[in-house]
Order: sequence, then structure tokens, then C-alpha cells
Amino acid sequence: MQNIIKDIKNNSYRSIYLLYGEETYLKKVYKDRLKEAIVGRDDSMNYNYFEGKNISVKTVIDIAETLPFFAEHRLIVLENSGFFKNANEDMAAYIKDIPETSVFVFVEDEIDRRGKIYKYVKEHGYICEMARQNTEKLIPWILKILKKEGKKITEANMRLFLTKTGDDMENILRELEKLVSYTYEKEVITTQDIEDICSAQVTGKIFDMIAAVSEKNQKKALELYQDLLTLKEPPMRILFLIARQFNLMMQVRELQKAGCDTTNIAKQTGLQSFLVGKYAAQARKFKAELLEQALRECVEFEEAVKTGNMDDQLSVELLILRYSRA
Repeated sequence: MQNIIKDIKNNSYRSIYLLYGEETYLKKVYKDRLKEAIVGRDDSMNYNYFEGKNISVKTVIDIAETLPFFAEHRLIVLENSGFFKNANEDMAAYIKDIPETSVFVFVEDEIDRRGKIYKYVKEHGYICEMARQNTEKLIPWILKILKKEGKKITEANMRLFLTKTGDDMENILRELEKLVSYTYEKEVITTQDIEDICSAQVTGKIFDMIAAVSEKNQKKALELYQDLLTLKEPPMRILFLIARQFNLMMQVRELQKAGCDTTNIAKQTGLQSFLVGKYAAQARKFKAELLEQALRECVEFEEAVKTGNMDDQLSVELLILRYSRA
């Protein structure tokens, strides 16, 4: 990561960057830093974004070969392309001849170090693994955020907070926002504040569970559900959070359709700005009518549980099984 910061400081960029790993927050932060440094925040003429496993390599090459418009570089970001798991021969051949005026940034969850593209980028570009951060790195980062908000916390309570949130930085940010809002009149965050407001890794697991459902990975979705039950999360609360997830996906999809930008969507949905894109990507994996149907069934299952016609734990299992079926 320091090499990316150094490149930005020196205004000197490699032709290819690969950001990969489990820590979504860090991937987004450094992707955005590169974008702002290379083309600026609002330059749509020299910035192109591609996502998913059906990216047209020909289209990408045509764009890369086009000179930037009144700028030094053209930036092309490719996210979750799969090129580093299943090599695309056309892309593998082209990356050796990327013009000096174009910069490629690949953002991937998983990679295969044996692949042609990976080996080339390792030798001629820059590869950065965005792994989950350990406690020693997370604590200074959290303290910096709290200091900006005028908050203090003891080391013991900091570690208690991290047992609630886990090491996912997006989840930590969400929980910090709740904690800061909850303690707005206080300077020192107490043990009771943390116990009152911080949910133990629940939101992140719900998001991952819905992602597994969208990918038709039934086994993973059920495993995540069991994890939530192990955390002693009540099935009805899980059902509520699943419904909330589907509802947020529907809202983000409709607002994007109406032409709203990320800032506006974040304001209307109550999401952090950096999460809007994540919800939009997840929503694209569902047909609109399927999202509506899932939301209706969440309400129906809740009613069935309340009237004694269905077991609460079984209701969530049925919902997962139904929408993760291949």
C-alpha cells in the first residue's frame, strides 16, 4: 500500500495495478485514491469502469488505445473480472502493450498466482494484497476516527468493541457510526455504550449470507446462518435484517434507475456512500420481481411465525433454501 501512496505523491504510475484480497474497504479506499490522483474525482471523459465476468476485452482495448482527453492518463478500472482466476488470452496478450497514456487497475477478490496475467503484473506492475487487518493495525485506525469525533475509549473497551465487530473494516465503520451517534453528548465511550449499541458481527454476516444466496451458494448461505445462530442472534431478528437487505437493494436499484448519484442515494437510504456501490452490485444479481417477491415472503413468514403456523428458525432456513436454489 505504501508503494501506491508513493506513486501518487510522485505523480508517477505503473501501467497496471492489482488490488486483491478479503478487505473490501481497503480495496475501495486505494482504488478511489488512484482514481482521484490519476484522473480526478469528476473526470468521466478519461475514466472507465467495468465489472463482472462478462467484460468485453475488445471494448477495454479500444478504450485503452484512445488518447486521454486533455489529461496525462486514461484510467480503466476492472472489478471482479475473473481474469486472475481464469486467464483471458486476449487480455494476457494485450497487457504487454498497454500504451503509456493508460493505467489499468484490477480489483479482485481471488487470484491464481500461477496465471499468466498475475505473473506479468508481478514483474511489470504492482500487486497489493488487501488482507484483513490485525488488531494492532485496526486500533490506531479506530482511534484516529474517534479522535476526529471528539471521543475517547479505554484499551479494554476498544478490545471489547472489536470482539463485537470482528475485523471487517466496513463493519467496524458502521458500528463506529452507531456508537458515535449513540454517545453524542459524551466524551468517553463506556462498556455499557458498546453493549447497548454494537451488534456482534451480525450486519456483515447478513450481507455475506445474501451474497451467497445471490450466487446460489446454498451451503455457504446456510453456514453463515448457523454462525448467526451461534452468536445467539434470534431468528426473527435475522429475518428482519434479511428483509432490510432486500429492501435496501430495491431502493438503491430504483434510485439509480431514476438517475440519482451515489451521494443522493446514500442520503435517501441512510447507507454510507462507500456501501452504495456494493448494494447496487448485489442488487444486479437479482431480477427486480424476485427482490419484490423475497420481500413479500419475508413479511409472510414473519406473520406465519407470529401466528404459530411456522417455527422461527425454520422460516429463515426455508427462505435461504428457496432463493439460493440453483
